[in-house]
Amino acid sequence: MNDALKPLVVAIDHVGVAVPDMDEAIAFYREHFGLEAVHQETNEAQGVREAMLRAPGDTTGPAVQLLAPLSEDSIIAKFIGRRGAGLQQLAYRVTDVEAAADALRAKGMRVLYDKPQRGTANSRINFVHPKDVGGVLVELVEPAADTHSG
Repeated sequence: MNDALKPLVVAIDHVGVAVPDMDEAIAFYREHFGLEAVHQETNEAQGVREAMLRAPGDTTGPAVQLLAPLSEDSIIAKFIGRRGAGLQQLAYRVTDVEAAADALRAKGMRVLYDKPQRGTANSRINFVHPKDVGGVLVELVEPAADTHSG
């Protein structure tokens, strides 16, 4: 395939949901939807406790990422304070987060970081400003080698 026609996104990686209490949210998604927490971690740099949830037996499909604030001044706490708990982001899986960010910048979109940051499970991530994507915060996720985000 011609590089100009090569898709930027290879899959929907996850949807991020801001929650005030991680343990309550995990229990809710397990009880009501049967989702399992397949990965949990604390990301001090992002100011969140996070969990990736998937349907039982699913190891590579899209996940639900729960994001709970570590402090009252974290980005997620501010999001919950402004909008309440709920959908916070849509994440697309890419094969090269730097190339994806460069391609979007070339199209006039604002990418939030100059260089990729560490994301869930050692993935490399960047974000596209919501004002450039119809009001949706878009995350670009390049999974760590030998993983599929979570």
